[in-house]
Amino acid sequence: MGQLEQAEAIRQLMAREAIRDCLMRYARAIDRMDRSLLEGVYWPEATDDHGSFSGTAAEFIDWVLPVLAAMEQTSHKLENILIELKGDDARTETYFEAYHRVPRAPEKPYDLVVGGRYVDSFQCRDGDWRIRSRVVIYDWMREYPDSADWSRPITGSQFKSGIRFRTNRLGTDASYALLGK
Repeated sequence: MGQLEQAEAIRQLMAREAIRDCLMRYARAIDRMDRSLLEGVYWPEATDDHGSFSGTAAEFIDWVLPVLAAMEQTSHKLENILIELKGDDARTETYFEAYHRVPRAPEKPYDLVVGGRYVDSFQCRDGDWRIRSRVVIYDWMREYPDSADWSRPITGSQFKSGIRFRTNRLGTDASYALLGK
């Protein structure tokens, strides 16, 4: 491999890793309900089509944070990530599985698990890869009745519970203490 080919291979590896990092920041921002982190994964003019919402990324953020606040917990996991690079543009398809603990008054909460794909257009500007447009495809979903009493320790042992907001009345999520913003 020549020097030019090696430099291009390194550039592509770095781009792929930056795109994966942006996708992971999205999942963290959604689950921690971190507005500033979520704003940082989209370009200012970006669009997001989540099915029940379609509009600008800024409008999506304003819409989704209250929706998430009504839930007790969420956990978004990213799986297969296909990245096609073309210079400073990229197209991606990322499989996801998203868990939601949804309150349902006067009954007990239920668990909703959704599987699908984020189909994104990314762009790199000044070395920063962000989402330019997103379409969410829902492939499956499953609802489960209340599966656990979260007020009691799991299997009799104590555990550290995640905090949905970066900082709230309960303190700071352990990931922010370790990783920072």
